[in-house]
Amino acid sequence: MRALIAFDKFKDALAAPAACAAAARGLGSAVQTDLCPLADGGEGFCEIFTRAAGGEIREATVTGPRGAPVKAKWGLVRYDNLPAPARALLPIENRESKIENSTTVAVVELAQASGLALLPTEQRDPWFTTTRGTGELIELAAEQGAAAILLGVGGSATHDVGAGALTALGLEFQREDGSAIANPVPDTWPMLVKVGGAVRAGLPPVFVACDVTNPLMGTFGAASVFAPQKGLREEDFTRLEYMTGRVAAMLCAQAKKHPLLCETPGAGAAGGIAFGLHCALDAKLVPGFDLFAAWFDLDARLRAADVVLTGEGRFDDSSLGGKGPGAIARRALELGKKVHVFAGQVAVTEKPAGLQLHAITPSSAELASALARTEINLTAAVRRTFDES
Repeated sequence: MRALIAFDKFKDALAAPAACAAAARGLGSAVQTDLCPLADGGEGFCEIFTRAAGGEIREATVTGPRGAPVKAKWGLVRYDNLPAPARALLPIENRESKIENSTTVAVVELAQASGLALLPTEQRDPWFTTTRGTGELIELAAEQGAAAILLGVGGSATHDVGAGALTALGLEFQREDGSAIANPVPDTWPMLVKVGGAVRAGLPPVFVACDVTNPLMGTFGAASVFAPQKGLREEDFTRLEYMTGRVAAMLCAQAKKHPLLCETPGAGAAGGIAFGLHCALDAKLVPGFDLFAAWFDLDARLRAADVVLTGEGRFDDSSLGGKGPGAIARRALELGKKVHVFAGQVAVTEKPAGLQLHAITPSSAELASALARTEINLTAAVRRTFDES
């Protein structure tokens, strides 16, 4: 039997590669395994994508989400090392320079510089967090000759509509007297009256990989859906939503873009950085899972498998709405494969036919204990499932 093992991270407990390895141990040595850790924009995106393409991991010190310096990894991969379907999603052939063997794509992960996991709980507050470090990584990649920049935007601690990143790239968020706000986080937005300056010349094309389709504002927007998990208090939602719209309008005015740009699917990703970069840099939004599937030749690997194992920390209806494990499960089922999903928690209201769901955490377990035992519980659940089958 051949098993494709394709897990996403178990948040706060287990990275995707470690989850795949734990599941493989549960299957035992009699099963031929193909390990394919998932990353469609969030934590692990840089290393997983860069190493899969034979690229080079680099490290830089940049501004963290609350202003303190952090060390952040980013990657460089050769464009001609990418599978043709991945190159089709990252078109750079229209640039003036011819595509050569030395042409590189930078792989940048927002979570490395501006991620929620970088902050202890008491410092998580979208009024004060910035994407400046992400902009510094983009600037660094451009300085070092990348012909394109691929940015994964999952796991953000921010809701600054990309203002911090755009400041690092040359824009100015200005007060009434024309002076620039050095750190344009939402707490400073009441002082903001205009966006000026200009993005640095010669910036290569930027592609934003994200796994959500939320617009910038509204019921399914960034503040409503994502800001509460970053520390937004319920009573502050209306104020943040109003100011988000105000800043978005200023960005559109500066870039001479239509205000309805904020309704673009995916614009609300990572506290609106997807909108900010799309507006100011003409960044292209790329579905994270589609890119993952192309980069890792996923369809061929699914076809070669007899059984597929996937999962994440919590598998729920949103997982089946396009996120990595759910998308893999649906595609595998379409190909007639047996599919098992293992998760810390399972909360699916309508299960696709043929999908086998397994909660690895005992219902009586406390959260701290469950997180600490995730690796052990995953291996045991896989072993138990396949011993019984």
